[in-house]
Amino acid sequence: MAVKTNFSSKNFKDILSNYNLGELVYSNPITKGTVQTNFLIKTTTNKLVFRYYENRTTESVLFEINLLNYLQEKKYPCPTPLCNNDGHFIGIYNNKPYVLFHFIEGEHIENPTTKQKKQLIRKVAEFHNLTKGYKSDLTQYRLNYNVEQCERLAQESAEKINTLNSQEKLKWYIHQLKQLVLPSSLPKGICHSDFHFSNVLFQNDEFKALIDFDDANYTFLTFDLVCMIEPFKSTFDWDTWEKFSLEDDVFDFSNAKKVVLEYSQYRPLNESEKIHLFDLLKFGILIDCIWYFERGNVDDFFEKRKIDYLNNLGRENFTKELFG
Repeated sequence: MAVKTNFSSKNFKDILSNYNLGELVYSNPITKGTVQTNFLIKTTTNKLVFRYYENRTTESVLFEINLLNYLQEKKYPCPTPLCNNDGHFIGIYNNKPYVLFHFIEGEHIENPTTKQKKQLIRKVAEFHNLTKGYKSDLTQYRLNYNVEQCERLAQESAEKINTLNSQEKLKWYIHQLKQLVLPSSLPKGICHSDFHFSNVLFQNDEFKALIDFDDANYTFLTFDLVCMIEPFKSTFDWDTWEKFSLEDDVFDFSNAKKVVLEYSQYRPLNESEKIHLFDLLKFGILIDCIWYFERGNVDDFFEKRKIDYLNNLGRENFTKELFG
């Protein structure tokens, strides 16, 4: 699924002719990933990753490259984009942008240990310390997570599906957005927004790098935090939720508490962030709802059920469970 555009050896030889990175030895598609096309390239002098952006504008890719260069300057472990002979990081092939990166040795851990989880949480907190207030003239070209953007995307999804169910779900969705309390004073910066195990590299049991900044955008810093906490029981999921009734207790805050405690050691949350973590969790669920807008009947579906459980619990009880 990862390779949507095929590249021949001749294609890569032509591309490499614009760089001082040696001659092509071989190229292999990278199967992990679902959106962009990636190849591992071995040259006579280097090991590289070729990333072909299937659905991103050049400006959006440049936002990512500038962010990575900024993080590199701060010694943060992340991919290193490479310049071509003209001093540009981005090349164009068939009217779509591509970038070459140094290959990072490491492995993806599908079931990380407690130590590895703590390392990731620490690196996420450090990432936020670096990107808090990070400014880019290209921010507008990213899919930034905010209420206005979510409403627009939900409207587009409803119109595309064009059913009575989608229109009713849109009404529910907009109502839920309006219930969120997200003060403008909440700290914002760049969030990575995708901590799937395939985007984290470990080597010899140590954190090596955070990769794939394709979803990175300017939003509330605690958005990444709510992506890592999971207050719902593991048995309650998208394919099991119908087995539960609204009266069932579906919460298990033990892991969420550990994540928040570990994160706070490196980036302490202010009182406003603690109070409105409840709203950010609901916000994250509503973003998930956009990607699966066609799934489920408006009367009862997975994301709605999660929102209902949280509303029944309430912000005050949620905050007490997390912070005591």
